[in-house]
Amino acid sequence: MSAAGIVIAAAIALAAYTYVGYPLILLALAWARRSRGGGTGAGTGPESRGDACSWAQVAADDDSDGAWPPITITVPVYNEAAQIRDTLESLLAIDYPPDRRQILIVSDASTDDTDRIVMEFAGRGVELFRLPERRGKTAAENAAIPRLTGEIIVNTDASIRVRPDAVKRLVAAFADPTVGVASGRDISVGAGPDRHGNAGESRYVGYEMWVRGLETRVGGIVGVSGCLYAAHRSVHAIAIPEGASRDFAAVLHARRKGFRAVSVDDAVCYVPRTSSHRREYRRKVRTMAQGLETLRLGRALLDPFRFGLFAWMLASHKLCRWLVPWAAVAALVALAAAASSSPTARILLFLAGIAAAAATVGWNWPETRPMPRILALPLFACLANVAALHAWFRVAAGRVEPAWEPTRRYQSAHGPG
Repeated sequence: MSAAGIVIAAAIALAAYTYVGYPLILLALAWARRSRGGGTGAGTGPESRGDACSWAQVAADDDSDGAWPPITITVPVYNEAAQIRDTLESLLAIDYPPDRRQILIVSDASTDDTDRIVMEFAGRGVELFRLPERRGKTAAENAAIPRLTGEIIVNTDASIRVRPDAVKRLVAAFADPTVGVASGRDISVGAGPDRHGNAGESRYVGYEMWVRGLETRVGGIVGVSGCLYAAHRSVHAIAIPEGASRDFAAVLHARRKGFRAVSVDDAVCYVPRTSSHRREYRRKVRTMAQGLETLRLGRALLDPFRFGLFAWMLASHKLCRWLVPWAAVAALVALAAAASSSPTARILLFLAGIAAAAATVGWNWPETRPMPRILALPLFACLANVAALHAWFRVAAGRVEPAWEPTRRYQSAHGPG
C-alpha cells in the first residue's frame, strides 16, 4: 500500500473507531457485565463519602420532603434579560422542597436588566451574586463557591428548560455511594416562532446521549451535560483555571477523588437549537477550546496504568473525537496527492467536494426557512470539525478566552417546542 493509502486508511480507521467501534465495544462490555450479574464495575471510593450519601439513600427510599438533602441550583448569566424571567419561573416550578433549595443566579457583570429582574424574585427565594467586573463563566462560578449552601450543587443554564422532576432524579442518583457527579439528558428541540434549526445537531445530541448511557452501564461517563448536571459539594467546591470548563473538570476531579460520573436518562432538560449557524460555530469553538484546555490540565487521567478503564474511555470519547478533524485533513491531502494516478482517490475527492458544497449552501441558508435534511448533516459535520480545528489553534496559541457570550436561543412563552 502506498503512503497515501496508509494515511487514508488510518484516517478512516480512526473515525470508524471513534464513532462506531467505541460504542460497539461499550455495548459488548455492558452485555458482559450484565451476563455476569455484576454492577457498574465502579469499584469503591473514599471511605468518607458514605456519610455524605446517607441522606440520598433515605431520599431514594422515602419521597417525603424531609428526606431530600439541601441543594443549590446555580445559573451563571451574562445579559440574559430577554429570558431570565421565564428561566426563574421554570426553576421555581421544579419539584423540590423549597426550604431545601437555594437558587443562586451568578451574574458576570451583566450590563442589561438581568440583575434588576433577578432582584424582583428575591422575595421568592432567588439570590443574586454579581461580579463587579466581567471575568468569564468559570471565574464567576469560582467566585460563587463560598455562597453555595447545598450539599449537592445543581448547575444549569438560562437558555434551557428543566423538566420539573429532573432535579429529584439527579439527586436520587447520589444514593449510589460511588457517584460524585450526575448528568442530565439533553433533548435538542426546535425553538422560536418558526421552530427551525439545524436538525443535524439534534441527531448528534441523541447519539451523544446514547453513548453516555452505554458508558454509565460500563462504569461511568467522561463528560457531562453542561446544560444540567449535579455534583457533590466536595467535587464542585474547587476553583479551576478560568480557561477550563467546569462541567468537564467536575468529571475529572470526581475521578481523582475516587467517584464516578453517571448519566441519568430521566433527568431531562430541553435545549433549544439556535437557527444561527454562526453563533453555533462560535459556541463550538469556545467550548471545544475549553475542553481541550481542561484535558491538557487533566492529562494524567489518560494514563491507563493508573486509571485503567476510565483512561481508555476518556481517550476514546474525548481525545479521539478532537483528533478526527486532523485525520480528515491528512486524508484530504493524501487523496489530492493520489488523485492523478488513482480513480478511487478522484471519486473520493469528488464526494468530499459535494459534501463541502452542501455544507456551504447550508451555512448560507436563510435562518427563517427550514433547512432540507440533505444539507443539515453535511453542514453539522463540517461545522463541528472546522470548529475543532479552530479550537486546537486557539489552545496552541494560548488564546482560550475565559469570557463567554452565551448562545442566544429563542424561548417562546410556553417553553421549548
